[in-house]
Amino acid sequence: MSERTVDISTPILSRNDRLAAELRDRFRGSHTFVINVLSSPGSGKTSTILATNERLRDGHGLRCAVIEGDIASDVDAVTMKEAGIPAVQINTGGLCHLEGNMIREAVDALDAGVGLDAIDVIFIENVGNLVCPVDFDLGENLSVMILSVPEGDDKPVKYPGIFQHAGAILLNKIDVAPAFDFDQKAYNGTLDDLNPQAPRFSVSATKGDGMDEWVTWLVDRIEAARS
Repeated sequence: MSERTVDISTPILSRNDRLAAELRDRFRGSHTFVINVLSSPGSGKTSTILATNERLRDGHGLRCAVIEGDIASDVDAVTMKEAGIPAVQINTGGLCHLEGNMIREAVDALDAGVGLDAIDVIFIENVGNLVCPVDFDLGENLSVMILSVPEGDDKPVKYPGIFQHAGAILLNKIDVAPAFDFDQKAYNGTLDDLNPQAPRFSVSATKGDGMDEWVTWLVDRIEAARS
């Protein structure tokens, strides 16, 4: 009997794509803009979401919610709720990414809680991983990649797929750049080759540097989606 290879990825991704299409229709119906936030662990996803929410809420009157994806714990969801942001925790139990069926259940929970029509923006804080999340559409309007200065300027070279996938790229913790050997020219040169279309923002989520510029661009995207 000859050896046979069975590809299980195709049916899994096909099912996920169907769920993502359903989610996209649902978000469109409620006029909810969805942002899939991608990065490695420790890049500052949570602090960036908190700082972005503050500016969207106070400066533009937009109501935000968060879907938190982690392998374990509810630390980030608790942080969001303490900041007054509706949040739903997804624990993947070891899975390195979020999938459409998980998002559907989380959206159901948000809808039952505050009502999807009452939410202008949902942040999906994906599992910290630079490989797997790229393959799974979650019905989002925008995927944002966050890289932090301490991670190094070579991350786009090592993990090109996630940087090519991103609709916007944030370089976080720019305030500590003098303490690290981060080659900004090399970083930008790699992104020029991988994804020249995606806008880039240098920010410090905790200090506020560059956040207004990022949020101004984001609001334009939200308004364009609504119109």
